[in-house]
Amino acid sequence: MKITGVELRTVRMPLVSPFETSFGVQRERLAVLVRVVGTVSGAAAGGDRKGREVQGWGECVAMEAPLYNSEYAAGSLEVLRRYLVPLLFREVERTGGVTAENVESVLAPVVGHRMAKGALEMAVLDAQLRGSGTSFASYLGAVRDTVPSGVSVGIQPSVNALLDVVGEYVTQGYARVKLKIRPGWDVVPVEAVRNRFGDLLALQVDANAAYSLADVRTLARLDEFDLLLLEQPLARDDLRQHAELATRLRTPVCLDESITSVRAAADAIALRACRVVNIKAGRVGGYLTARRVHDLCLANGVPVWCGGMLETGLGRAANAALAALPGFTLPGDVSGSDRFYERDITEPIVMDDGQVAVPTGAGLGVEPIKDVLERFTVATEWVQAD
Repeated sequence: MKITGVELRTVRMPLVSPFETSFGVQRERLAVLVRVVGTVSGAAAGGDRKGREVQGWGECVAMEAPLYNSEYAAGSLEVLRRYLVPLLFREVERTGGVTAENVESVLAPVVGHRMAKGALEMAVLDAQLRGSGTSFASYLGAVRDTVPSGVSVGIQPSVNALLDVVGEYVTQGYARVKLKIRPGWDVVPVEAVRNRFGDLLALQVDANAAYSLADVRTLARLDEFDLLLLEQPLARDDLRQHAELATRLRTPVCLDESITSVRAAADAIALRACRVVNIKAGRVGGYLTARRVHDLCLANGVPVWCGGMLETGLGRAANAALAALPGFTLPGDVSGSDRFYERDITEPIVMDDGQVAVPTGAGLGVEPIKDVLERFTVATEWVQAD
């Protein structure tokens, strides 16, 4: 693909309700979107030798503030503008084109910034697949047409409020409920949900690294609630203590923030620091790396599920495609658009009877609706090759 220009667009979208985790309250989503424009020819253009103009979309999942990890939206925008996009342009000038498969190596001189890199790779891949008429799901190796939809429930003002919120999602038919927890909001709310909705509710909890090994007694009390998993209880950089904690709990430990690469996943598995892995494409640097993490876990018998970062319909469609791979045996955070947004920038991703359909169109299978996109846009800039 010969890239001729890249649009960097910042959107701000209000959430339908505040979303509280152990590291703060989110009331809106500030996101950086990447649109790559270029031409493809030959096999990438379905045999068209003259070349075909294509565009592709990517979504950076970095939050507005560096709370989930060190990346944040404005920083991602800056590194895309100053370093990552120019690296792609130089590669196109040097070789005549770039493919999604070599974006990672082209961007390798820049240390870190996986979410920004993942957004750029996603946009190139979307454009490439649109050119060839191939769906994201087919390219990744999906084996299902639908994926089970789980919902993530933030920390609520009270236990009664939590029960009301969970009850709404159970009524809507979500296949799994995940509760955010933190010290002081853990055993009591989890027990209340389990007692109210019974053992048939697929239930898990997410600590977002809010605990230490000194909290093992509290975390062990969660064993009595028959949870699918306990997600990221300890610090993201402490595999050794996660391995120690895992020996003292019946509930399977799942790692999220700790899994930043294929190597990190391999280390976690080797150390027995987890029995389940949450794969977030942005966190590991893109959907191609996410597929490699999936393949590693599948080979080692470790179940995986697809985590969410309040994505728009663009990232949500890509996540549905990823979650359709064979190793994703647990329901992920691929909820319907209406879980977070009154109006998505794409046609809404819909949850029906606990399932989300995997898009089948070329590339992501979805694209922004122009007037809706403009409504939520707060800034745009065009970066063009010299």
